[in-house]
Amino acid sequence: MRSHGGAVALMQRLLDAFWIFCAHYASYLLYPSITRGLGSLGFGSPPNNIRQDWTTQDTLASVTAIITFQVVAEAHGLYRSWQGIPLRREVMTTLVAWIFSIPVLLFLAFVTKTSEGYSRSIALVWFLGASTTLGISRMAMHALMVEFRKRGGNSRSVAIAGATEIALSLAKSISEEPYSGMKVVGFYDDRNSDRRIAVPEAYGGVVGDLNQLVSDAREGKVDIVYISLPLRAESRINALVRKLGDTTVSAYVIADFFVFDLLHAQWTSVGDIPAVSILDTPFHGLGGWVKRLEDIVVGSMILLLIALPMIVVAIAIKLTSPGPVFFRQKRYGLNGKEIRVLKFRSMKVMEDGPTVKQATKDDPRVTPIGKFIRRTSIDELPQFLQVLTGEMSIVGPRPHAVAHNELYRSKIQGYMLRHKVKPGITGWAQVNGWRGETDTYEKMQKRVDHDLDYIRNWNLFLDIRIIWMTIFGSKTSENAY
Repeated sequence: MRSHGGAVALMQRLLDAFWIFCAHYASYLLYPSITRGLGSLGFGSPPNNIRQDWTTQDTLASVTAIITFQVVAEAHGLYRSWQGIPLRREVMTTLVAWIFSIPVLLFLAFVTKTSEGYSRSIALVWFLGASTTLGISRMAMHALMVEFRKRGGNSRSVAIAGATEIALSLAKSISEEPYSGMKVVGFYDDRNSDRRIAVPEAYGGVVGDLNQLVSDAREGKVDIVYISLPLRAESRINALVRKLGDTTVSAYVIADFFVFDLLHAQWTSVGDIPAVSILDTPFHGLGGWVKRLEDIVVGSMILLLIALPMIVVAIAIKLTSPGPVFFRQKRYGLNGKEIRVLKFRSMKVMEDGPTVKQATKDDPRVTPIGKFIRRTSIDELPQFLQVLTGEMSIVGPRPHAVAHNELYRSKIQGYMLRHKVKPGITGWAQVNGWRGETDTYEKMQKRVDHDLDYIRNWNLFLDIRIIWMTIFGSKTSENAY
């Protein structure tokens, strides 16, 4: 469906660029009036050095902002299809992409030594104005396209060859996508009803065999054909493609990669040979840069806020129990490489050998102050230093002790795939209540399932959501002993 949404995505890119530029130009035009108005009300005298001409430097700033926003937006899927996803989430993702573009612009102005050439007031009005126009533009575009499709604008009839599970998923996606302008006319399959899955009438049902599909295509009843036959049916696919070559339909092959347990699947190529990733990380290339920028910016802000509380906790640990303030334990990091995770010491012991016993409820090894800092996750705060060094991330799968990794990697399918990304201080499993003691394999399986779901579905908005749930969520402190 991505190719049919290409025109809409291109239009949205152009509109985003247009509104960013308009917000900048409007802030420039309005700034003198706003400043003089505030001065007349007694909020300071108006400056005498307000520039009256839009310069090349201003144009360059707008272009840089547009490029930066497009790059950040692309990194977390703003221009993908949004079928089945609430509009408020699409708007929020747009605003998050713009908010994360602002530090990049400020950094570029700083390193190029051009920040003094820009008015801070104009920049502030620009940043706020662009947030408003981008959000309103998304809502207006959504409403316009929905109404356009309802009236039958640019509609295409779709036929699906092969009544398979992935074909039903495709039909469901098309029916839920108001932007696509496509309508499923039915399924075509040669097999008997007992050899194929049942197709609901809402998706057209099975209306004929593959020969009927070719006939309907020749008569112009079908515009698009999606071939969703199993990969093992190569000869049938080739025969159908040759017959459809005598028609004017657009044909696509839907490869049933769902027979694999995909981890952040995406198309790539080796030279001229196309390939699809089955097990991969979302943090290659641009995604990795965005994730790293998030860690540096957010991590630095958090460290400034927690510096004084960390000093207080360190003093409390030293005064209430003998031993060091900090504790380092071997864990597996990115790509399974060993790292030493830094924590405030919360126990009377510092186990880091081949056998590490997990903390349990009312564990006698936990110090008086340790019970509080473990339950509130304060013992993890020193790891923000490792976020800045790049060993860890703010959000990601929680690292386990090496002894636990070696135990579970042979028991739980896909366990080591957690290490396709950097370990995090908090994660999707933790904010959903799957933290603390894992005294059964089922509990660890749930934690791993949540970690892999995070990797499959990562975007910047999901990280922001997890950070919010870590601070304000009700499940974060569950099972924390």
